[in-house]
Amino acid sequence: MKQEKAIVVFSGGQDSTTCLFWAKERFKEVEAVTFDYGQRHRLEIECAKVIAKELGIKHHILDMSLLNQLAPNALTRQDIKVEDGENGELPSTFVPGRNLLFLSFAGVLASQVGAKHIVTGVCETDFSGYPDCRDVFIKSLNVTLNLSMDDSFVIDTPLMWLNKAQTWELADQFGALEFVRERTLTCYNGVIADGCGECPACQLRKKGLDEYLSYRKES
Repeated sequence: MKQEKAIVVFSGGQDSTTCLFWAKERFKEVEAVTFDYGQRHRLEIECAKVIAKELGIKHHILDMSLLNQLAPNALTRQDIKVEDGENGELPSTFVPGRNLLFLSFAGVLASQVGAKHIVTGVCETDFSGYPDCRDVFIKSLNVTLNLSMDDSFVIDTPLMWLNKAQTWELADQFGALEFVRERTLTCYNGVIADGCGECPACQLRKKGLDEYLSYRKES
């Protein structure tokens, strides 16, 4: 039996689109929220719009441009190079406070539209070292969110313990593997579908896809 309503934090990328399909299987009503935080590839927002429309999902776009002013990073500034973290440092693509703010605002939106579930594609298995993708952070924020609004929201993280190959498998279970592969934008260089093939996000995505397709072929 499907539950009532959920809000999906939606970027138009592989993970959040897979979460959108996951939510559609479980909830009677699903809405998506995309945050405009000055990301340098505006195509990300356009991808999210197109996908939400195609799937018949009500789509909210919220202005979070203040985040760009407070936390310059490689996802918002052309003059900052995309680099993996070294010697314990965070990658240049880490946006301080992003998931804290996104999920908090998603909670406010959920309270306004009558949704009790907030779905996000964060993952601790392939999380690039981002501290705000960890399970302990999500559980902590869930408690704080409920206390702050005296409500009972649930933050759902269907990808938390999946690697990229398993995330592709999940999309395939919903009959959405080609949809996710062809329509989403994960690439740090703003290339839709299989991406540039060179940035860390594309390499992780391709590695996972290759692993899953090899597994599927052998099964």
